[in-house]
Amino acid sequence: MKTLTYLISAIQKGLFTCFLFIVFVPVLLFTSIHAYSQQVAKELSFKSETLTGFLVYTPVNYRKDETATWPLILFLHGMGERGDSIALVTVHGPPKNVKTNNDFPFIVVSPQLSDKVRQWSTSELSALLDEIIAIYRIDTSRIYLTGLSMGGYGTWSWASAEPGRFAAIAPFCGGGNPEEAYKIGNIPTWVFHGEEDKAVSITESEKMVEALGKAGGNVRFTRYSNTGHLCWDEAYDSGILYDWFLHIRK
Repeated sequence: MKTLTYLISAIQKGLFTCFLFIVFVPVLLFTSIHAYSQQVAKELSFKSETLTGFLVYTPVNYRKDETATWPLILFLHGMGERGDSIALVTVHGPPKNVKTNNDFPFIVVSPQLSDKVRQWSTSELSALLDEIIAIYRIDTSRIYLTGLSMGGYGTWSWASAEPGRFAAIAPFCGGGNPEEAYKIGNIPTWVFHGEEDKAVSITESEKMVEALGKAGGNVRFTRYSNTGHLCWDEAYDSGILYDWFLHIRK
């Protein structure tokens, strides 16, 4: 009788162990795989007057091949995402998209601007990019810059200041200095703007597109009819911009 009781107990324990294995091992495997494709907050290694920190997303396969390099997207947010709460940066654009796309094929770096300033500092952004290149395996022939609203202005400004750093740029509803457009004439540029934008007039983008055209630049211009300031969701969320980036190298 004792032998029978022991056998039943052993079987029950064995079944319970199997249950734990079946249920929890896949969960652990899923967690370990997708932990590599997470977006995490990072602190700056240098003193900054304008930046409060940044987000970094690394693709799911980043650690599978320690020799592989990856394309990089730099995303500059708008006025409403300034501050010291890094979660604000994930509201729009690439840092939003990677939250639901584990196959996103870029490293994504999204700095956050202090709410004490109203424009991006190209020198501090450049220092951040130097840091990213030193730490992560970046394909420096495939560095892409994009931003919206205030970040659109920052995209034009940074590209004009350091045109040799970027393979392509995509400013949304921003503007720049048309007299400096010739500096980015060799950079493929895709400009987006809503025709009914009341916050930043579409004429801001029109002036830059016209100046780039006169300089012989490689520029395309998407105008969204019946659309105001929030013109970026279609291009970011559909993936058409990212597909375009992937086909471009310096």
